[in-house]
Amino acid sequence: MLMFLSFIFFTALVAVITYYKTKGETLDTNDGYFLGGRSLTAGFIAGSLMLTNLSPANFAGMSAQSYTHNMSVMGWEVGSGITLVLVAMFLVPRYLKGGLTTIPEFLEDRFDPGVKKFVTYLFLISYVLNGLPPTLYAGALVMSQLFDISGILGVSYGTGIWITVWAIGVIGAIYAIFGGLKAVAFSDTLNGIGLIIGGLSVPYFGFKYIGGGSVLKGIGDLVVAHPEKFDAIGSSSDPVPFTTLFTGMLLVNLYYWGTDQGIIQRALGAKNLKEGQKGVMLAGLLKIFTPLIVIVPGIIAFHMYGESYTAPDLVYSHLIKDLMPKYFVGFFAAVMFGAVLSTYNSVLNSASTLFCLNVYKPVFGRNKTDAEIVSKGKIFGSIIALISMLIAPMIMNAPQGLFQYLQIVNGFFNVPIFTIIFIGYMTKYVPAIAAKVSLVFFVSSYAVLQLIIKPELHFLHQLTILFIISCGIMLVIGKMKPRETPYVLVNKNVVEITPWEYQYEAGVIIIAVMLSFYIIFSKLGLASLNFQGLQKGLGLLWTITALLVISIRKYRQKSKIEKRAEA
Repeated sequence: MLMFLSFIFFTALVAVITYYKTKGETLDTNDGYFLGGRSLTAGFIAGSLMLTNLSPANFAGMSAQSYTHNMSVMGWEVGSGITLVLVAMFLVPRYLKGGLTTIPEFLEDRFDPGVKKFVTYLFLISYVLNGLPPTLYAGALVMSQLFDISGILGVSYGTGIWITVWAIGVIGAIYAIFGGLKAVAFSDTLNGIGLIIGGLSVPYFGFKYIGGGSVLKGIGDLVVAHPEKFDAIGSSSDPVPFTTLFTGMLLVNLYYWGTDQGIIQRALGAKNLKEGQKGVMLAGLLKIFTPLIVIVPGIIAFHMYGESYTAPDLVYSHLIKDLMPKYFVGFFAAVMFGAVLSTYNSVLNSASTLFCLNVYKPVFGRNKTDAEIVSKGKIFGSIIALISMLIAPMIMNAPQGLFQYLQIVNGFFNVPIFTIIFIGYMTKYVPAIAAKVSLVFFVSSYAVLQLIIKPELHFLHQLTILFIISCGIMLVIGKMKPRETPYVLVNKNVVEITPWEYQYEAGVIIIAVMLSFYIIFSKLGLASLNFQGLQKGLGLLWTITALLVISIRKYRQKSKIEKRAEA
């Protein structure tokens, strides 16, 4: 009962605060409903990016992979640091300069309406098949275990999952469909604070349990007992081989953080470029630390339970029930519930945005008001929510584990879309037909590889090879049949686009923190208990980082003096 009451209290608190803070916001215009009125500041952008990304699929799936293998799966998290630096420096300025509401809008400007429509449909299909259902299923997986839904209701495990999926889906749809992006971003920030507290509490209680009441002793005992588990340099037999960090993973992360409508919509709603860049980079810094809350618990579970679990996706929820006080389990369940809602309602809001502005408005909404178009978005969001609730429970039958399933299926949508956006920005004369040919070739080739040939080559390497070939196809077509006029990105003066002054120093520091994690979690550090090598490696890295930051600051000061002299 205490667990249930704490869950209800925190969930209701977030809902009430969000309602009062966003009450009176304009929701009957496109910018108001879909972009939060283009008023989001760095804190809201970073918080919303983090919580949209950190779904129960991360907690359950990544803990499962560290339980069965090692910390190599942290590449998805830590590698996001450098990706978000690149997005903040190179993509966010272009998006805000172009005044984009959706990513396909750029594709219409750069290529033609056909490419825009093609990519819009790809986005929508990916959300229906692989965005919303896994989020609902992962949330139901954790929540049903924490509250023993099947036991309380006297139903089977599968029926319990169905009931929990529909409960989460209905509540999440209400948030997204009737609140707009600002309500989503605000509730994300509140839940994000809770998620950090709740997420850190799992390893805290785990270390305390292992150390007989001492957290520090627990950390030492765990590392000494299983040093091989703390190796992030994955081999070819691990879920994330180290070599994939420099190939397909970088491409997938660039797509996800830089072009996925459900993610980048937070940056598109930025008050100005400065706030957008700060928010995206802050999210990049925070992402580097997420292995502590989504991956380390899997190693703790391995120490506590041994290799006995036949369903690794369940170890995280069992860990919570076994380690935490009852009142804290309710709080953590509320936080996880908020994480589910965040990812779910963010994708719903983005799906509605894409449908309204890229499908409905060009065909049926030319003479309709923004309020009428927004109302159609709410209807579409309701339909998408319903379909996702029907599909989600079927993921129980996925053979490779939740997280790996998610990443492999994403390959049908992510890198193909990133490929044409990349070429679109990097070239001026590649025509629309090149983008269409590239999309068809990439998606069909990946389908053949995954469904028919099934090669031993890791799917991330497969994506890299297809990316290179597709870029080559586009460049050859661009040479043979170039655009008549070069593409020029026009400043639409929607928001202030003065860049953040300290973006380069921040970028260098974020990359240094990322590299530090790889030194710590490798045979230079914890994986071989080489503490002397760890100290030397970190010392050298941060000495170089300090020199780079000082050099950047001196260069900027010199440039300012020269500009004043010229003026």
